[in-house]
Amino acid sequence: MKDIIEALEAKREAARMGGGQRRLDSQHAKGKLTARERIELLLDEGSFEEFDMFVEHRAHEFGMADQKIPGDGVVTGWGTVNGRLIYVFSKDFTVFGGSLSMAHAEKIVKVQDKAIQNGAPCIGIFDAGGARIQEGVDSLAGYADIFMRNILGSGVIPQISVIMGPCAGGDVYSPAMTDFIFMVKDTSYMYVTGPDVVKTVTNETVTHDELGGARVHAAKSGVADGAFENDFEALTQLRRLIDFLPGSNREKPPVRPTFDDPLREDPSLDRLIPDNPNKPYDMLELIEKVADEGDFFEIGKDFGKNIITGFGRIDGAPVGIVANQPMSLAGVLDIDASRKGARFVRFCDAFNIPIVTFVDVPGFLPGTRQEYGGLIKHGAKLLFAFGEATVPKVTVITRKAYGGAYDVMSSKHLRGDINYAWPSAEIAVMGAKGAVEIIFRADIGDPEKIAARTKEYQDRFANPFVAASRGYIDDVIMPRETRKRIVRALKALKSKKLENPWKKHDNIPL
Repeated sequence: MKDIIEALEAKREAARMGGGQRRLDSQHAKGKLTARERIELLLDEGSFEEFDMFVEHRAHEFGMADQKIPGDGVVTGWGTVNGRLIYVFSKDFTVFGGSLSMAHAEKIVKVQDKAIQNGAPCIGIFDAGGARIQEGVDSLAGYADIFMRNILGSGVIPQISVIMGPCAGGDVYSPAMTDFIFMVKDTSYMYVTGPDVVKTVTNETVTHDELGGARVHAAKSGVADGAFENDFEALTQLRRLIDFLPGSNREKPPVRPTFDDPLREDPSLDRLIPDNPNKPYDMLELIEKVADEGDFFEIGKDFGKNIITGFGRIDGAPVGIVANQPMSLAGVLDIDASRKGARFVRFCDAFNIPIVTFVDVPGFLPGTRQEYGGLIKHGAKLLFAFGEATVPKVTVITRKAYGGAYDVMSSKHLRGDINYAWPSAEIAVMGAKGAVEIIFRADIGDPEKIAARTKEYQDRFANPFVAASRGYIDDVIMPRETRKRIVRALKALKSKKLENPWKKHDNIPL
């Protein structure tokens, strides 16, 4: 028996070495952790249970029969993050460049199926060179099997991808269908076709980083939800994100004790809104002063900066926070902000996470670039997302809420449950100057008349009381009381029951 046990341990050790010491050293020399080190850092110490350590590929063509390494380029299994069940796969670049074979795909599919069946998040760590060319169509079939699980698991379990090296070709579509994508600066990149193909087809000369690096996808394309400095920071922040999320759509988000007084007031919020209506202020200050202990996990902070999305806790329970950001483009809604906001709202609704919305929006961004880019359809995504959401929705209008953008930002008309406004709120079709120039066009040549008409319009509409008189605003509250009122509102909505009409699925304006 002793010999058998020693032989088993020798096999385990060989599998743990992946592509061998030289390749492990090369991985470290690039500033990257190995596949196993990443799993150890992500999961609670000693909690990892590995699946399929001894699986090998079954290919024979092109000399592959003589090149077999246990594990076949991906480490899979389950463990815990702060005691909660997580399934994970981590591609191993030291084994065949992490390329995907049929056996490799079957390992990933197994953990995806287990995650869906047992109601736990599935985390994918990517560092790979795409399909294993020697296996031909089998590798493509393997990709499709993985994609199918991404589709079936969408809205059922949280799926998160962390890009920690190359991710190209077929590899990019699995992360694209997951809920969140994190990348690492300088060592990771994603693209459908690489720089060499781009050069051949379009004659553009571009580097890996310029084409699909972390900064590009976090700030320009919006493909990535966060770009971090190194593997350690990315995985540490991933652990933090997981703490906000339920295991599946069958669960409520995890509640944890808080030392922050739920009825705390903050007098500094009474001074947050500048006297000049055109002067910006930082909406993050409000969010951090309302959230438990000022803890806010922002999603997509470098993309669509005119809208803020992320997770916080209110009285110990996770909430999704959506807020216009006056510091960027005056907080207007444009294509990027609408896409970003809509996807986040739909995630929260799928996983029973209440949504708190802070509104200061002067409207939609005008211009040919926006119209030609399909602003109408993209703006409708955010409207659709808020309207279909059945989770508790609490809205606070801090300053401007103009035009259709007022409707879109979780208004009472889109089934907002409790809608508050600060005394500084201005709820109108548009700003006073624009409105007066349309209504009193004949008086434009008379500055005194225009000034008087503008003041008249401001007195009538530059406040929350017209909307409150119609019941569209449930109460006009003191800014200092915002946290307390949100806490009480969410408690009142704890047992909310709301169902949309039966349908196979909706047809959101994609």
